[in-house]
Amino acid sequence: MRISDRYIGKQVLLGTLFAVLVLSLVLVLGNLFKQIRPLLVDKHAPLWLVLRFVLNVLPFSLMFTIPWGFLSAVLLVFGRLSTDHEIISFRVAGVGLARLVVPVFVIAAVLSAACLWLNVNVVPKAKASLTELLFEQAKRDPRALLSPGMVHSGLKDVKFFVEDQQENALLGLHLYRLPENAAAEAPSDAYLHATRFTFVVDDGNQELRLKLYDASFETLKPDGTVDTFSAEEAEPYLIPFGASTYEKTKAPAMTNQEIVAYLARHPELTPERRVKYHIEVAQRFSFSMACLAFAFIAVPLGMQSRRKDSSSGLLISLLLGTGYFLFTILAAESKSNAGATLALWLPNVICVGVGLFLFRRAQFK
Repeated sequence: MRISDRYIGKQVLLGTLFAVLVLSLVLVLGNLFKQIRPLLVDKHAPLWLVLRFVLNVLPFSLMFTIPWGFLSAVLLVFGRLSTDHEIISFRVAGVGLARLVVPVFVIAAVLSAACLWLNVNVVPKAKASLTELLFEQAKRDPRALLSPGMVHSGLKDVKFFVEDQQENALLGLHLYRLPENAAAEAPSDAYLHATRFTFVVDDGNQELRLKLYDASFETLKPDGTVDTFSAEEAEPYLIPFGASTYEKTKAPAMTNQEIVAYLARHPELTPERRVKYHIEVAQRFSFSMACLAFAFIAVPLGMQSRRKDSSSGLLISLLLGTGYFLFTILAAESKSNAGATLALWLPNVICVGVGLFLFRRAQFK
């Protein structure tokens, strides 16, 4: 290993670690804590639950911050090398640009392999574990899961709305059951309303029972007619709080093998829903190659940044990273596997193509 390899590799590694730390804490974890504040802070969740939440969210944040942090580090390092004319000094010493960037691509390959392992194995399990945390919080304090005035859709095939909350009871429950494996916008096939309700925890069966008062029920029959009945007291709905009792149906919380098995078990799924699962698998592989793609374009772009401050490199990093991950939105809107795959892999192809063009130009300067 040459001195130049250690010199550049150390700077890129340290810059990447620092950038990943800052991005994870400021951009990702801060935003996620804001979203779950009503559950984890306002509802006085225990400290251990908050810590477990952080550990489960961190792998998901790394999915984005590792490529973005690596991009920022390479831009800043090669921008400084170019500004201080160190690249010219290496060339005079007989170290060509192609040889000079070898440690960058070695680090990029290692980070891409790490991202692939995270995206395929760790991130889905971490997202599934977040569901388990919600069940544990539900067992500890069922009312903590409910925010009056908001529509809740965290339970399988169910949406519900609570009007108000008192010390010992909740008021005005509206519960809508969706047909199994139906789309989110599909009409409900059953409706339940209760003037007042409470939770009963059944530890033996790992269930939460809804005890309803002054309840009414409406059920849509296959012929289009509606059955209605009412009861002064009832316990018609059970909510399992053991995550193992649920079949995973959300693609982000499923491993690739689980997605393949789920699609094989449910041939009745619409093509639009099947595309969502294929998008998730393709996204994991395309995002994993982001570090390698960024290595191609970040080196020549960093060399063109000749300012004494770091604002130019940070701005380029922000624009490239934002543009790269915006393609995910385009893929999510796609109605076909081919279109989604193209949208997910196109930014990698663009980065490599543009990077090779700029790299070739930089070699002859």
